[in-house]
Order: sequence, then C-alpha cells, then structure tokens
Amino acid sequence: MTHIKSLCAQTINIWLLFLAFYQFSCNFASNDISMRILIVNTSEKTGGAAVAANRLKDALNNNGVKAKMLVRDKLTDDITVVSLGHEWRNQWNLLWERFCVFWNLHFSRKHLFEIDIANAGADITKLREFKEADIIHLSWINQGMLSLNSIKKILSSGKPVVWTMHDLWPASGICHYAHGCHRYENGCGNCPLLPGRGSRNDLSAKVWKRKKATYCCGNMWFVTCSQWLARQAKRSGILRDFSVSSIPNPIDTHVFQPQDKQEARKRLHLPQDKRIVLFVSQRVTDQRKGMDYFVEAIEKMVVEHPEMKENTGIAILGGHAEELEGKLALRVYPIGYVTDQQQIRDVYNAADVFVLPSLEDNLPNTIMEAMACGVPCVGFKVGGIPEMIDHIKNGYVATERDANDLAKGIHWVLDEADYASLSEAAVGKVLRSYSQRSVAMQYLEIYNEALAYKNFRL
Repeated sequence: MTHIKSLCAQTINIWLLFLAFYQFSCNFASNDISMRILIVNTSEKTGGAAVAANRLKDALNNNGVKAKMLVRDKLTDDITVVSLGHEWRNQWNLLWERFCVFWNLHFSRKHLFEIDIANAGADITKLREFKEADIIHLSWINQGMLSLNSIKKILSSGKPVVWTMHDLWPASGICHYAHGCHRYENGCGNCPLLPGRGSRNDLSAKVWKRKKATYCCGNMWFVTCSQWLARQAKRSGILRDFSVSSIPNPIDTHVFQPQDKQEARKRLHLPQDKRIVLFVSQRVTDQRKGMDYFVEAIEKMVVEHPEMKENTGIAILGGHAEELEGKLALRVYPIGYVTDQQQIRDVYNAADVFVLPSLEDNLPNTIMEAMACGVPCVGFKVGGIPEMIDHIKNGYVATERDANDLAKGIHWVLDEADYASLSEAAVGKVLRSYSQRSVAMQYLEIYNEALAYKNFRL
C-alpha cells in the first residue's frame, strides 16, 4: 500500500510539473516575452570557455533570447557584455584564492593553476543584470570570479541556475581534470595534486563537502560540452541528484567556413609550395596539450618520409612557439597569438591538416573551428575528441599517447586519404551538430524545464 501511495504521489508530481511547463510555455508564447539569460564567465575573451560562452550568447541572441554576459575581465565595447567593476576587489579575490592554494601546496608552484577552491569571489545578486535575468547561466567562474558563497547567494535568490561544465571542477573537489583519479566520485581526499597526496580530510575533501552542501537545495541544471564529460560528471557524488545533460558548444558557421587556401597563406605570409601542419595551443608548453607526442610524431614521419623535410612545414598558433623551432624536425612558422576571428579563420584555411594531441580535453573549440573551415583533424582518442572526429571519415583518431599512430594519422590525411571527401565531411559534421540554431534550441529546452520547475516549486 505504501508503495502504491508513493507511486501515485510521483505520478501527480510529474503531471503538475508538466502542467507548469505547459502554462509557462503558453505565457511566453502569448505575451511574446523574450527570455532573459545572464551568462557568467571569468573572462570575456581569454581561454576556450570564454570563447564558448561568447558564442553561446550570440547563438541565443540570434534565436529569440535576450542574453547578456557578466565577466570580471571585460576587453571590448560589446554592449551585451557587462563588467563586474570594482577592479581592485576582483584582483584581491584572485590573489587571496591563489595565496590560499599556494599555502596548501607548501609554497610550491607545481599544480598552482590546476587547483581552484572558490573561497573568494563577487556577490552578483545585487546587480541590475542579475535582477532582470530569468536564468543565471554559469560558465567558467574560477580564479576569483565567484566563490561557493557567491553561488549559495545565487541559489538562495530562487532563480534557476544552468551551469555549463567546461571541465570537471563543478563536480570535483579542487581539480579541473581528474587525470584518472576517481576519488571525486565519493568525497575526494588523499588528493594526488596536493603534497604527499594530501590526507583523508585534506583541502580537496573539504571543498568537495562544501560544494555538496552549497548545491543541495538549488534549482540547478548541469550541462557538459561532451558526452565524455557527462559520463564523468554523473559519477560524482556531488551531482548525483541533479540533471546532467550534454550539449556541444556552438560555432558561427558564417565566420568559420572554407576560404581560398592560397589567399589565406598570402595574408599570413606562409609558403605557397608546402603542405602546412597546424598546431594550436594557448600555451604550447602546456603538457596536457601533448606537445611531446607531436614532436615525436613529426620526427618519425621525417625519418620514414624524408621528402617531407622539403615539402611540409608546421604553423604554430599560440605563445612561445619560437622555443619549439629547435625541437621539431620540420620548418616552423610561428604565428603567435591571434584574437581577430577573421585572421583565426585564415590560419585554419591556410592549413592542410590540424593536429591536436591533447592528453585530456573536453570538446575543443579548435577542432570545431578547423572542421568548419574544411580542414581534416588528427587527435588522440581522449575526452570529447572522438565525438567530433569521425575516424577516417572526416579525420583521424589516433590511439591515446601513441606517437606512431599520431604520425600515421597525419601522413594518412596528407598523402593517402581522399582529401576533398574528408574536407566536405568535416564541414557537414559542423553544420549538422554545432550550428548556432541547433545548440540554442537545445539550451532553450533546458531553460524552459528549469523555469517550469521553478513555477512548480512555487
């Protein structure tokens, strides 16, 4: 009898939620009210999450939603991007959090920027943009942007929160990537990023417990950019009672599209008579980006195919590329940092193949951008990369940490595959899966569900 009563109660709740969702949808349709979304991200432009958040804002605005972005570091005069203000206070939040991490690392710089503890951040609940928003959409909010107390205040306001996870941090103790560790699933502790692998009740365990307590009563909806990250997030004890969906980042296919390769090279002063292998990283010395495997793969290719020494070069987009010139067996063409989207499009269009040997990654914007420009990609079978590259259909997925297979993939794209078919398939995949409208519609479903749930709770 008790079981029947429980089942009836659940059925009634589902119907009430459906009716609330239906009523909410009708209200929006009949009154022609645009949903207002406030996307919160630490930076406006710096880093992959900032790029993705900007693109989502544009995708929503182009599909009937009023979206704004709240950032700590505003770099442009875009009227849809709002700055926190109080620059000195923001810097203090960042410095205090970094100092606390530094202290827990026993003043070692190792892992200093692989850890975030969210013990300092801004209270955004008093801002006009916050009060006007129907949904608060969190993106990458670390390094002093929001603290766990900030998030608690947001949840206490009653506004639904959608959180796009660009890495595992919202579901772990202190790390952004687990690196094979499973402790985040049941409380963290003995953290491999801390000196001496921490202890049972170390910093990671304490932050894990604070996150679980902070989220517990909130109307929160988590979205990952890849199915790989969704699988990891769902294993976390922090998110066990929450909805976790997977929606890819969008891309503006009017900007990133195939262009004339020779013209692009001319604008970038790259050689017309060589095949160009492209490597992109914010910091090419970042070990997580797999530069060592790339160096080894290029060396193996040159040994097996000596003619590549003359007919192939490497373009590197990112900082400190000059440091790698002596390590690579092919001629290097450093491009440096580029922020203008038209110039970034030129960089991709100038390339014959894009290589991203990341050892751990979510859903890299760079692969999406290259594919949108019709450039086949080669990457390891890690993270969300195999979700983007369809092996030997629009690129090549190499065995993880296998420089030989990486070399094989690069050579296959350049010398063996039907290049035109690969290029066409890459563009088609982006148009089907990552267009602004496709992604915006998926987020609208989440937003409507979150708002209906809010009305149901009221």
